[in-house]
Amino acid sequence: MSVSEKEVRYVADLARLKLSENEVNSLAKDMNSILGYMDLLNEIDTSNVEPLEHVIDLNSRLRKDEAKTPLSHDEALKNAPDADSDYFRVPKVIE
Repeated sequence: MSVSEKEVRYVADLARLKLSENEVNSLAKDMNSILGYMDLLNEIDTSNVEPLEHVIDLNSRLRKDEAKTPLSHDEALKNAPDADSDYFRVPKVIE
């Protein structure tokens, strides 16, 4: 499969791009080069290759999910700048 200059102009028009003749020629050449490389990759036998989530084996850097005792109601409200007996008080933001 190859990309013609007419197709490059069509796609550029869809994307509302103004391209010069040099840009059209260059993009057609680049796109054909990319498609040629894709054809080369399609020739590789990958039937024995396991699918990967990521190409690098990453160890999780997240903390362990462990249950902890939650803050008590009084502890949660003790550092609040303005608190009612049961709630945090915040400035009104909706009029």
